[in-house]
Amino acid sequence: MAVDVYAASEQTDRDVDLGRWAALARAVLEDRRVRGEVEVSVLFVDEATIAALNERFLGRRGPTDVLAFPIEDEPLPGGRSPDSGGSGPGVEPEEEPVLLLGDVVICPTVAERNAGEHGVGVDDELALLVVHGLLHLLGMDHETEREADAMERLERDLLARHHRPGEPR
Repeated sequence: MAVDVYAASEQTDRDVDLGRWAALARAVLEDRRVRGEVEVSVLFVDEATIAALNERFLGRRGPTDVLAFPIEDEPLPGGRSPDSGGSGPGVEPEEEPVLLLGDVVICPTVAERNAGEHGVGVDDELALLVVHGLLHLLGMDHETEREADAMERLERDLLARHHRPGEPR
């Protein structure tokens, strides 16, 4: 049983250390006690791609720094239909189904601009975006001030445990 994080860069504007961000994502998910066969994707894209996703899925124009796309479908139950009972003789029990948690999509170019505005390094901003996106996949949100405060506290806590600020790429 493992937490699998797939990281890919679909942009050429900025070098991205995929192994580093996949390891951070895995550490955060394990810290949050995500167990079983779980898959998550962390994708780094250019501004045009994230702007198109932002408009298509959130109805907002322009590029953003991070988007999270949770996969909310429950796995289908195993067993016989209609009672979902046990298997017949000679049938091997199925392994636990893989839970596809979702995708985190990050734009390094926007992250770089935000890092300057926030007075932090680009890697620190990227680390925040990885954690922020994962928390969205795990069901957290920041629609209210109370939710935003809780999410920000947890982000700081997770970053303190799993990311060294100012650490070079």
